[in-house]
Amino acid sequence: MRSVSIFAGSVYGNAQHVAEEAKTMFESKGIKCDVFTDPETSDFSAAESVVVISSTTGQGDVPPNLELFHSDLRDEFPLMNGKPFAVAALGDSSYGESFCGGGRQFQELLLELQGKPVADMLEVDAIETLAAEEDVLPWLEGLVDALTA
Repeated sequence: MRSVSIFAGSVYGNAQHVAEEAKTMFESKGIKCDVFTDPETSDFSAAESVVVISSTTGQGDVPPNLELFHSDLRDEFPLMNGKPFAVAALGDSSYGESFCGGGRQFQELLLELQGKPVADMLEVDAIETLAAEEDVLPWLEGLVDALTA
């Protein structure tokens, strides 16, 4: 069975909500999907394909629930060897240069780990979109085949 692992970085629950909605969408298409909010590197290594949905906190930082995971990935450096991935970054453009910084950090790291991006990182601006899932779900739906090929 095809599967997607979603790693959700959330401060106030918005990214986690989007991840849960994405899980429902993937499962409706017959794709096994797990959402990780407190993942280990083993969860990452076992994933067939990776989706990161991350908000941004502080000065463009990864949310606290994925901070250690991000650090562990950087330290342990488990190569993805062309495994497909996609990153949806949630942010607020009024924060200037730190806009979508959490997602940007994951995009850069997954590229360093030799993952295969199936699309450019999606940036969702809270100033323009009150319900991030309205942007993320159609985007992910368009990537289903690339993520599960």
